[in-house]
Amino acid sequence: MVDASRRTLLGMAGASAMLPASARAQGARIDLERTPYTSAVTGSGQPSRWALVEDAGRKVLAQTSADKTDYRFPLAIFEQPVMVDVDVAVRFKAVAGEVDRAAGIAVRLVDKDNYYVVRANALEDNVRLYKVVKGQRMQFAGANVKVPSGAWHELRLATRGNRFEVFFNGTSLYSATDTTLAGIGRVALWTKADSVTYFDDVRIQNL
Repeated sequence: MVDASRRTLLGMAGASAMLPASARAQGARIDLERTPYTSAVTGSGQPSRWALVEDAGRKVLAQTSADKTDYRFPLAIFEQPVMVDVDVAVRFKAVAGEVDRAAGIAVRLVDKDNYYVVRANALEDNVRLYKVVKGQRMQFAGANVKVPSGAWHELRLATRGNRFEVFFNGTSLYSATDTTLAGIGRVALWTKADSVTYFDDVRIQNL
């Protein structure tokens, strides 16, 4: 299934041209009010519910569904760009959630069941890196760090070949390697279970 989906995406590899050459070199800020995305869910439970909401006078993208299904991972999948090596950063605020208060970045997303994701969790105070293969989530790196709720933070993931480097609030936390998903894919925002999370200032750089 992964290989078939990759073949579909290969025909769209030129989609990264949505970023002009200068933007690809320097990184481009994604306008969350205008950039098309598709909502999806890995696992079970209710559909994800994404909406633009006001926060301190500006529009931010929020996952607002509070479904408490534990193995439920809402996604907002950007239609473009499609690439392999990418550096993605996002600001997020964990607003509410009893099961989880999580925010994540998915890369090399083939479909809702196959991708890499780094996520910060305000209830667990950690930042972990996973691969999701055929809907099964497997951790391969992580670090403990304070992630206060109700405050804005920056999460960043840089991928080049089989190497992944994770940053939190401007500091490199760790790097890891994995070769499971080596092809091109999309970028997505990610949450877990009943996490109500705000996202803003998404920046994507083609490496």
